[in-house]
Amino acid sequence: MIDSFGLFALATLAAMFAGISKGGFGSGAAFASSAILALVLPPAQALGLMLPLLMLIDVVSLPHYWGRWSAPDARVLLIGALPGVALGAALFHYASDDALRFLIGSVALGFVVWQLWPRKTTRAAMPVWVGGIAGLVAGFTSFVSHAGGPPVAVYLLSRKVEKTTYQATTVLIFWIINIAKAVPYAFLGAFTWEVLKADLWLAPFAILGTWIGVKAHHMVSERLFFGLTYVLLAVTGAKLIWDALV
Repeated sequence: MIDSFGLFALATLAAMFAGISKGGFGSGAAFASSAILALVLPPAQALGLMLPLLMLIDVVSLPHYWGRWSAPDARVLLIGALPGVALGAALFHYASDDALRFLIGSVALGFVVWQLWPRKTTRAAMPVWVGGIAGLVAGFTSFVSHAGGPPVAVYLLSRKVEKTTYQATTVLIFWIINIAKAVPYAFLGAFTWEVLKADLWLAPFAILGTWIGVKAHHMVSERLFFGLTYVLLAVTGAKLIWDALV
């Protein structure tokens, strides 16, 4: 699978980027690693390669945020996410990837505009039922493209949670979602021996990226952290829309 230095370098970059992002430095952008790999690998192989690495990153990063999540928000999102994973598994061969990219990209960009638009009144947090819908979309898009971050970020950021609570909640949610994805991925043949062998080579870089992300999370101010998150949402949202249109 990884049979050239250039491909190995790109895969290493993707693994480290995912680790840094999921480790605490803007988890909404972690799914971009799959897009990086999809530039040089068939999309199904890129997804299969990334899932074990994402699961490893979850295990490494979770102890750093254990018990610091928002249990009510996590519960609401997971109630929607698990059926979303099941829907993604059922419709994997029939879903329109471009329509999905356009929808999630539009939500991400729309949220950034809404969040930064000047207002005289205090912005209310999104209601709980919206969290269920965000979870459903996150579970579905996470299954078909590892792109569950934006809808979760949209909901959690609207709830105005503290930055560590935000990060801990996303780590918990995607730890559970990725476990739920593993079984149907296996039945779909995503985990070939070549894929798993490549993951063994990339695992140290994913762990290194996670360590960097955790350190960066605690060194960056809360205001700057969320400012960077808005930038990441805007960039990833624009990339999804661009991919859908071209």
